[in-house]
Amino acid sequence: MNSSILPTYRRSNLSFVKGKGSYLITKNGKKYLDFASGIAVNSLGHCNSELIKVLNNQSKKMWHISNAFQIPEQEELAKKLTTLTFADKVFFCNSGAESVESAIKIARAYHQIQKRKNKFKIITIKGSFHGRTLAAISASGQKKMVDGFKPLLDGFIQVEFGDHELIEKKIDNQTAAIMIEPILGEGGIKVVPNECLEGLRKLCDKKKILLIFDEVQTGVGRTGKLFSYQWSKIKPDILSTAKGIGGGFPIGACLLTNKISKGMKFGSHGSTFGGNPLACSVAKRVLEIISNKKFLNDVNQRATFFINKLEEIKYIYNNLIEEVRGKGFLLGIKCKINNSIFIEKLRNNGLLVIGASENVIRILPPLNVSKKDLKIALKIIEKTCIDINGKR
Repeated sequence: MNSSILPTYRRSNLSFVKGKGSYLITKNGKKYLDFASGIAVNSLGHCNSELIKVLNNQSKKMWHISNAFQIPEQEELAKKLTTLTFADKVFFCNSGAESVESAIKIARAYHQIQKRKNKFKIITIKGSFHGRTLAAISASGQKKMVDGFKPLLDGFIQVEFGDHELIEKKIDNQTAAIMIEPILGEGGIKVVPNECLEGLRKLCDKKKILLIFDEVQTGVGRTGKLFSYQWSKIKPDILSTAKGIGGGFPIGACLLTNKISKGMKFGSHGSTFGGNPLACSVAKRVLEIISNKKFLNDVNQRATFFINKLEEIKYIYNNLIEEVRGKGFLLGIKCKINNSIFIEKLRNNGLLVIGASENVIRILPPLNVSKKDLKIALKIIEKTCIDINGKR
């Protein structure tokens, strides 16, 4: 097919006409269990009735209005976020990359206002993913993302995952912040242990630099807490989020403290569509549902069940599966065969998942997935292992 779409994605031939709950349905009526969730976006499944109701109600009132005016829905969502987190202030945008861009600007502006004009460098982790803008790919530094787009932006220093001694050595009088994903998603579902996050907080305090958490993928219940940092005993200075916060409707946010916000003045940042009434109304309902303690307890219980069963499958099929990684419903299977082969076989058997670095399969079910659907997914994974072994 001669498509008019720029070929920036390697797309499957599959196409869907409808989604409901944990399932996607093709034109001919075939159902697929969707454990990709739009890459951790459809946090409450497809066509959630609660979100449809909110969206329809707001759509009859107002879709968009300029940020030159007061937006009550934006104020309500910001208040909800600051009540539930470390933050005092929120900036709204439309995507994860935009929220990361906001975090970078905020960190630099904070040091500028403190008369530390030479501080602009940000230390990041090799293999991390912070988005596709020029600043975001400069922060990530991944070869597959930066080739063809050089020169990159100055001021980003990548350090190997887990090398805390090197992180400290890389801090100099130009360092403004450390930016890290609590769990590297695209980087292979690599969990940063709580003690390491706590060590980074101490290091940042000692060196008078900022700690930025990129929770675009880990946030909004994905790991079993509202935000992943809440598993630890520390708080970041700045946090970027997007994906699951809108339950499928585009919205991003950058959270920060009053202290860090002092560098941002009138005109220092903005977004035409950021914080529009439609997005904020939906996101507020998403937060109301997911932040409920019972909801998060249920996520953890179902995730624990699922992880334990995956470990059992790994034990039986250890010629195919090396490791089960992750937390909550941000999970990965590190394969001993090419992960793309495994993903295709799973798809043929009716389960949709996506790949990640280090030969990992990402498993990202909706947070409200039923135990019944988890059991169906486990049967598909086991059947796929049997199918692959039968053909080897």
